[in-house]
Amino acid sequence: MVYVLVSDDATRAGGVVLQDVDADGRPGVRAAVNPQDLVAAVGARELDRPRWVWDDTAVRYPPLLAAGLRVERCHDLRLCHAILRRSSLCRDAELAAAAVTSWDAPRASAAEVDDIGLFADPRTLAPARDGGDALTELRLQLAAVAGSAAPGRLRLLLAAESTGALIAAEMRHDGMPWRVDVHDALLTSLLGERPAPGTRPSRLEALAEQVRDLLGQPTLNPDAQPDLLRALRSAGLAVTTTRTSEIRSLDHPVTTPLLEYKKLARLLSANGWAWMDAWVHDGRFRPDYVVGGVVSGRWATSGGGALQLPASIRAAVTADAGWRLVVADAAQLEPRVLAAMSGDDAMAAAGRHADLYQAVVDAGIVETRKQAKYAMLGAIYGATTGAGAMLMPQLARAYPRAVGLVEAAARAGERGDVVTTWLGRSSPLPDAGWRSERAAASAEGAGADEVRAARRRGRDWGRFTRNFVVQGTAAEWALCWMAALRRRLRSLDGGPHLVMFLHDEVMVHAPAGVAEEVASAVRESAEEAGRLLFGDTDVEFALDVAIVDSYADAT
Repeated sequence: MVYVLVSDDATRAGGVVLQDVDADGRPGVRAAVNPQDLVAAVGARELDRPRWVWDDTAVRYPPLLAAGLRVERCHDLRLCHAILRRSSLCRDAELAAAAVTSWDAPRASAAEVDDIGLFADPRTLAPARDGGDALTELRLQLAAVAGSAAPGRLRLLLAAESTGALIAAEMRHDGMPWRVDVHDALLTSLLGERPAPGTRPSRLEALAEQVRDLLGQPTLNPDAQPDLLRALRSAGLAVTTTRTSEIRSLDHPVTTPLLEYKKLARLLSANGWAWMDAWVHDGRFRPDYVVGGVVSGRWATSGGGALQLPASIRAAVTADAGWRLVVADAAQLEPRVLAAMSGDDAMAAAGRHADLYQAVVDAGIVETRKQAKYAMLGAIYGATTGAGAMLMPQLARAYPRAVGLVEAAARAGERGDVVTTWLGRSSPLPDAGWRSERAAASAEGAGADEVRAARRRGRDWGRFTRNFVVQGTAAEWALCWMAALRRRLRSLDGGPHLVMFLHDEVMVHAPAGVAEEVASAVRESAEEAGRLLFGDTDVEFALDVAIVDSYADAT
């Protein structure tokens, strides 16, 4: 493997150094590149299929994309640092024990990245790291992996995480196809015509007036939660919050219009006209994905809300003329990941069916598919009450290794220990308050209330670690799925490209002539991801794949 380290050149504003580095971190050929020559230099080196090493993909890659250049692979020092810093697989490495530096700082925001031009000085967004330069950081990371308990797994995780950063930047650059006229028509049909600034759409105002009349509060603003709570209580309703779940349980004429108001107000706020003006330009929605934005490795967004597109507006996501959308959803991903991680043969057998929950029913473990779903999610998320908790004993008898894995993760969390995903991402430790409370409860003479509170917080953290190992490993599978798919898409004609990722769902915008090939690539990539993580597993990672003109037709 040839690494090409990209670092700032202190001798010329906006210039960079391209430094060859071998697999052990030893430097080779070094070239200082002027700003105007950077794209050509990177493009020429890309023919050798190197792994580009840079501090932050979110900063370095967008200017290259803007110039029409895409790279095949990279090593994102910031993202990899965060993984290795915490991973239990390399806890004895120098990197893990080092003092906190700016390598531990969060990434630059999308707004900051947008402000940097192709030939601007990257140091305005990526200042010199006080933990040393990029080459020193790369050496520390390579040493941490080489000396870890599972170098192969960590290398796969770092490669997948870094590729995820490339994909996130590419999806933002390419954008999701979006019909503003369709979006406007949907909003108008649901809310009424677009209102003047500072006023409500007609449908929303009519519902607000209805709520005021039914509660006898002519000046009530339903958006002011404290005022709404007081109004509900004044009407004799014993409520503690204005949450939808609590309002739904009320036996009062205001329930229906108030629930409708809340739903439409949420649509207006999250995906209304102002959102459309801010996030959709030139027929494309370009959100800001945050790779590894959740501690489990799941993605987040820092703008645009791409992970929460409601069904009511998905018709606006429409393929260009002559193009199609290929939408794929990994069915029941987390239970399948649990089956593969645990090596539970019985649960793996259920995972060979397209509908894992129905397979649990067919095996005679529970009576209905709904019960199977409650039981499985209860095992993963740590249900302590309700149907999930009641069905846990049946699930534990049927799938002892799978349930045993999550139970062990829960017990580790209750003790305050770290748990680790399949490839090596480790959970954070509980905060100092958690540990202090636990120590006080263990001390001689501790009161019963202290003991109960400490146990409750311990169980809460145990539910977090129980889910962490499964959700985090599912996130790793999804990264490998996308990375394998990206590689296949690059070989197809017409430029099909990823435009959306949502935990266990992807969307590809593809020329109509290669849509079927893309669908095959999606399935093949899921199979590859399973092999990369789990080897010759009996678990099948089933997909629901649709080729459609509109996202609304895929759901």
